[in-house]
Amino acid sequence: MSNTESLKHLPLEALHEDAGARFGAFAGWRMPLTYPAGVMKEHIHTRESAGLFDISHMQLFEVEGADAAAFLSRACPLDATALKEGQSKYTVLLNENAGIIDDLIVTRLGENRYMIVANAGNAAKDEAHFRAIAADFDISFTALERVLLALQGPDAEAILIAAGLDLSDLVFMTGTEPHEGWFATRSGYTGEDGFEVALPVDQAERFARKLLDDERVQWVGLAARDSLRLEAGLCLHGQDLDETTDPANAAILWAVPKALRSEGRFIGAEALQKIIADGAKEKRVGLKPEGRQPVRAGAPLINEAGEKVGRVTSGGFGPSAGHPVAMGYVAKGLSEPGTRLFTEVRGNRIALDVHTLPFTPQRYKKG
Repeated sequence: MSNTESLKHLPLEALHEDAGARFGAFAGWRMPLTYPAGVMKEHIHTRESAGLFDISHMQLFEVEGADAAAFLSRACPLDATALKEGQSKYTVLLNENAGIIDDLIVTRLGENRYMIVANAGNAAKDEAHFRAIAADFDISFTALERVLLALQGPDAEAILIAAGLDLSDLVFMTGTEPHEGWFATRSGYTGEDGFEVALPVDQAERFARKLLDDERVQWVGLAARDSLRLEAGLCLHGQDLDETTDPANAAILWAVPKALRSEGRFIGAEALQKIIADGAKEKRVGLKPEGRQPVRAGAPLINEAGEKVGRVTSGGFGPSAGHPVAMGYVAKGLSEPGTRLFTEVRGNRIALDVHTLPFTPQRYKKG
């Protein structure tokens, strides 16, 4: 069996083929990378109006039961009881060394019900990890089969209302269940205001077509999704985060409630407490290359003497920023904005400056 044949297929694949998508493999799925408009136009359209992303490769898990909050607070550095109904929280799944197995969004749906959205490439590992923990708790843990669509951009709210789905009561990082079997959050991966809507497979094509009938909406593929999230300073697990990175070095310690940093009982708590006490050895930072040549993931970062002092984990061109953008890890003493570093691209030395994140303003509706 070829690699292409072994890939999983999106339920709405025929819609993407009809739209002229160019496909590629991502996290075990056959995914639309670009459409005929091209990456640059898809990116700009999202920032100016609304881009529609099919992210059905991502996995939803439902947690329900008397111990649901205790279970999640053990699995993640999260105080699940502190979440209000309808509130979402960015969190991480850690191993015993505080390495990041995955980054997740958890939403409280009821007194003893929560929804988890996990990354596609980690779904099987996440599920096995969660189920091992679940053995000690009175809960049900269910992997849901849903189509997940993200509508991102300044026109997103108005477009959804016109399509019969009014989510205007939501603010950034809140969620709801607008219909039976549906789940929606005001969140996303572009830095723009927007929504993610999960719905049953048999209802998805009709809903997607209704959105696409609106001239303000166009499909956007994985390539522009990557440039949008990079400009917004958002991490991609498997590149900027993995099991060799921890929340302190990754500069996402803000996702761990302060009380839990010293007193948490979550998996990886002792290791994370030691890392915090000893001080992070490196830090994830934004990087702005000089000139127009993008730098890519895997490129080494060196100082003026040619000594390796870090690595690029994500890089490309930022259409809205108007220049190349990148993220990477540098030794802690080199993480101040304006610090000059270098990398090699095809034998040429390129200068980069440490840059504050994000590269473009985040425009979430925070209420």
